[in-house]
Amino acid sequence: MTLLRKFILSLGVCGALAAGAQEAPRTAYFLDGYSFRHELNPAFGGERNYISLPALGNFDLGIFSNVGVNTFLYKTPAGSPYKLTTFMSPTVDANTFLNKLGNSNHINGDFGVTILSTGFKGFKGYNTITVGVKAGVGADLPKDLFAFMKLGQTGPDTHYRFDDIKIQASAMAEIALGHSHKINDKLGIGAKVKVLLGLGSAYAHIKHMDVAFGHEKWQIQADGEVMMSAGKDLYVPTKQEAGKELKNPSDADLIEWGDIDYDKFGLSGFGLGFDLGATYTLLPDLELSAAINDLGFMNWGNAVTGRTGSGTWTFDGFDNIAVDSDMPGYEENKLDEQLDRLWDDMQDVVNIHREKNGTGGYTKALHATLRLGAEYKMPFYKRLTGGFLFSSHFAGCSSWTEGRFYATVKPVKWFDATVNYGASTYGSSFGWMINFHPKGFNFFIGSDHQFFSVTPQYVPVGHATANINFGFNVTFGS
Repeated sequence: MTLLRKFILSLGVCGALAAGAQEAPRTAYFLDGYSFRHELNPAFGGERNYISLPALGNFDLGIFSNVGVNTFLYKTPAGSPYKLTTFMSPTVDANTFLNKLGNSNHINGDFGVTILSTGFKGFKGYNTITVGVKAGVGADLPKDLFAFMKLGQTGPDTHYRFDDIKIQASAMAEIALGHSHKINDKLGIGAKVKVLLGLGSAYAHIKHMDVAFGHEKWQIQADGEVMMSAGKDLYVPTKQEAGKELKNPSDADLIEWGDIDYDKFGLSGFGLGFDLGATYTLLPDLELSAAINDLGFMNWGNAVTGRTGSGTWTFDGFDNIAVDSDMPGYEENKLDEQLDRLWDDMQDVVNIHREKNGTGGYTKALHATLRLGAEYKMPFYKRLTGGFLFSSHFAGCSSWTEGRFYATVKPVKWFDATVNYGASTYGSSFGWMINFHPKGFNFFIGSDHQFFSVTPQYVPVGHATANINFGFNVTFGS
């Protein structure tokens, strides 16, 4: 089983590895000494000039989901030599599994690293230059898709219909130039322009799929598309080109997912984005702020595209998972083997015929984020503030909305810390950050989402929602 196949299956079915673009942690929104505060709102000027350490100045990694590992993987019965099995096992109760799912199940992840960044005072404001890499993956999977996989035919007239199955992924390099400026004592504004260099993109959307059960075979009809771009060296063969055995002549141009290959790195797209922001001191102790980030587009070239067939095709059903010693295949039923068979079956469920092979392109809007914030200095202790931040991220299947309450303490000029609580599309979460910013350096570490139970591989067991952000930067100037 290739690495690509394992990755797609774990994203689309297992939900353990959970797009949209990476962004600075919202936990840091009200921390004045946080060097990368301008990534949340370009109107925020820096406390001091700074230069980031290569790859260590700002590192962010997160997974976000309303499902988790324990939704899809289960312990095997006593006596089995294997510790885990998938939800497809007949030993896993269907209601137990399905009750853990929402009507729409989101699995998203992002990664970002700042290669080089600097901020400095000048031109009657504060200026930033940043070079970094960002990547994200996302999936939106309806509950009925898993009911179909788990239950199969439940009667003579069993029928399933799924709508809006989406999987997307992208990676890009970013060169950003920003400037913030104080109009007067109350109003500040800021803007940032971003030049984007595409490293790779994949997008799949099944608008709807109908499954009708016959006595021996299942009839499937779907309307969907796939678009991929990763430079001229992306190889996406058909079954015929890969030398696979064809069940019928119409299968010749089906994409052979297991043989997709990518020989060497190459740019595959170009884009442009903008951040806009403002701050306003409404009262001496109350500051309001607003920002819209990532307005723009990305154009991907050398695209490989495919569509589902216009007709109906048949599917023989999912292979049984052997977890009982009396079932055939019991000795070979390692988790990897189960995932292999599940992956092979899923290829037969969704038939994608290749159309364009490295010709033409497609354009996608960037995943914009709206933020509205308010911070109030407590009258009994001015170094303690309370804040609220509303955030809404527009990213198709990776979209989310969140409201977050903050308590931020700034006891001395060189240190501040925050704790906060948020409620969002992915449930509730507790965030925190500590930030050291004396003259000479800025070190920070924090998180928007916490987890308290993990697998031996350190993957969250409950809702797979967690992130970490840290960095070390050299600061100078008054």
